Amino acid sequence: MTDASYDSEKGGLPASGDSDEEAEVVALNQVIAAFRRLNRESRERVLRTVSTYFGLTGIAASPPAHSTGIHIQSNAVSSGVSFSEDRTPSPKEFILDKKPLQDIERIACLAYYFTHYRDTATFKTLDLSKLNTEAAQIKLGNAAKAVDNAQRAGYLLGGPNGTKQISAIGELYVQALPDRAAAKEAAAQFRQRRKSRRSRAGENTTQKQETPSESTARDA
Repeated sequence: MTDASYDSEKGGLPASGDSDEEAEVVALNQVIAAFRRLNRESRERVLRTVSTYFGLTGIAASPPAHSTGIHIQSNAVSSGVSFSEDRTPSPKEFILDKKPLQDIERIACLAYYFTHYRDTATFKTLDLSKLNTEAAQIKLGNAAKAVDNAQRAGYLLGGPNGTKQISAIGELYVQALPDRAAAKEAAAQFRQRRKSRRSRAGENTTQKQETPSESTARDA
């Protein structure tokens, strides 16, 4: 394999005068080295994030006939953006950005992070506590109580086998943070819409259950 000359200002990638093949080999070596430090789930999560970031589709599941044995989309290399440029916020960054003031808000934020950044739709109280620690937050005084309070507030829902999941209200609330007034307004509007739908559904059910004679008597 031909030795590639490196440009330190571009994070170890070959200088612009080198061939695309050399750049591809260098990038591949860097990716493999980074992936060796991750477990299987982390590797899959990084791959999904990179694919989404660069808009890649149809990545081959099996290695094609290629000198490196691994297929790399050419537009990912030619874009000039490093694979390490992951815009997914860390748990700490996310919590700092949302600025939760109460434990139930912090629980909602942690649940949102699990759902949208860890591809985990259901989780247990212990999982939320561990993520809270990973986010470098103050330890929850009573995690179980905080989770129960968040569920009573409508931010969480019960899941299978004693797990929890974030509710639609919880999603809207967290998305609006750190603007707390907007978060409360979004949650209130959702509750009102849901109440209106239930009311209309109840009226429709009542009308369907009426006999023709009852309907005639009511309209008389």
